[in-house]
Amino acid sequence: MSAKIKLPKLLHLLLLYIIHTTSWTAAAAATSSFSQFQLINRGFSVTPSQSPFQPILNEPSGVFSLGFLKVGSSQLDLAVIHLPSRQPVWRAIPASPGSWDNSVTFSFNGSLVLSDSGNGVLWSTGSVDGDTLVLLNSSNLQIQKAGKPAASVLWQSFDFPSDTIMQGQNFTSKAALFSNNQKFSMSLGFDYLALYMEFPGVAAPRYWKRTALQAKARIIQGKGPIYARVNPTGFLGLYQTEAVPVDVISFDTFNRGIPDLRRLTLESDGNLKAYYWNGSSWVLDFKAIPDSEACQLLSACGAYGLCRLEDPMCACLDNTTAICPPADSGNLCSSGRGSSSSVGGDDYTVFRTKGVELPNKELAGYHKVGSLEECEQSCERNCSCWGAVYNNVSGFCYSIDYPIQTLVEAGNVQKTGYFKVRTRASSKSKSKSKAGMVVLLTVGVLVFLAATGFGAYRVWNQIRRRSQDGLDESTVEWPYKDLKSGSSFRSIELSESFRK
Repeated sequence: MSAKIKLPKLLHLLLLYIIHTTSWTAAAAATSSFSQFQLINRGFSVTPSQSPFQPILNEPSGVFSLGFLKVGSSQLDLAVIHLPSRQPVWRAIPASPGSWDNSVTFSFNGSLVLSDSGNGVLWSTGSVDGDTLVLLNSSNLQIQKAGKPAASVLWQSFDFPSDTIMQGQNFTSKAALFSNNQKFSMSLGFDYLALYMEFPGVAAPRYWKRTALQAKARIIQGKGPIYARVNPTGFLGLYQTEAVPVDVISFDTFNRGIPDLRRLTLESDGNLKAYYWNGSSWVLDFKAIPDSEACQLLSACGAYGLCRLEDPMCACLDNTTAICPPADSGNLCSSGRGSSSSVGGDDYTVFRTKGVELPNKELAGYHKVGSLEECEQSCERNCSCWGAVYNNVSGFCYSIDYPIQTLVEAGNVQKTGYFKVRTRASSKSKSKSKAGMVVLLTVGVLVFLAATGFGAYRVWNQIRRRSQDGLDESTVEWPYKDLKSGSSFRSIELSESFRK
């Protein structure tokens, strides 16, 4: 009897195992089929189903892959990934991120489009009329138009970098790098490369700059802007023509004969760093701002932070508080303090600190004044000014026209900082809300007291009139006709007999 029971159970378990194995194999095959695409033609589309990365298009060597990249807990982006390290080397970064569900579609019909069934187009390459989408072994994604003797490139990801420049990629003045958190950027000028911190509605302050030395070649007017490229021998070259670089920024491994893949990335702390792939990991090879100069990063100690050489490195500019004021955005003009030449009200508070200076003072604008008071007044009258640093020796007044970030300890009391801290809108709105509630409650109480007083007056007035007419206060008002009726008198008599 027991054998008859065990056999069906065994068959049932075996059947479940076969179904599970078949499903897993089918899923693996489906995933494999996605990752095997090395060329995509017009009419292709796919929706996300596999996270955190779903490959769509591979380059021939299998080192790089284009696909859906999961961002955060539920959002996605289109990205080119270095497969051995899972490091994104290019991202589309749509203005409105898509959700990781079947509502998002990747499609190629001459143009590359990432769309959402509810929100429409999230990102696209623009209106181009390509025939094929290919991913090169350099990690460059291209839309190509068939032709003879060779296909032409209509669009390529190398022209629109996100936070990384890959080896062999030309970075031009038409492009910009943005850190993954979008707080920092890098761009080229006529003869320099520079890093900036981004603020909404404010001109981005520059905190690092490399001007081309022009040691081996001169920059010639009229020959076009310079461009940058990561060289496989270990340097970032600035070029105007292909012949000779106008400047060379050497990495640690320069001329050491290391042939591995290289990349240059603008990190989320604002530093520009170079890496090479040693076969198992990315090795740091260069920092634009070295550790010994970490205080030169505007993000080193955060908003209203003071960077020091001693331990701990970070403190607050206002040393009377344990917590630095929170970060802000925009400018003080947006808080209703008037024009740039006339301000008023109390939308911010002010504090002063001695012995501080700007980390990027060589790149900051300044004007010469006769006193600290004059420097402060020039900032106080300007609602675009968040603070100023005055040097009592030189008379230079450095205006800070962006929300206050990290400053550096100067060790010189002749340098004084003047800083504005915006009064938090949330606190003011809460105060206004509480004040409104108090006013409403007060009005309500007054109305209630008035109504109660009026009712009491009417009762008192009625009693007074009865007293004047000789009626007892406890007399019940009966209609005159009822008092004359027999039924009314019978009720009174019954009541009197009941008392007896």
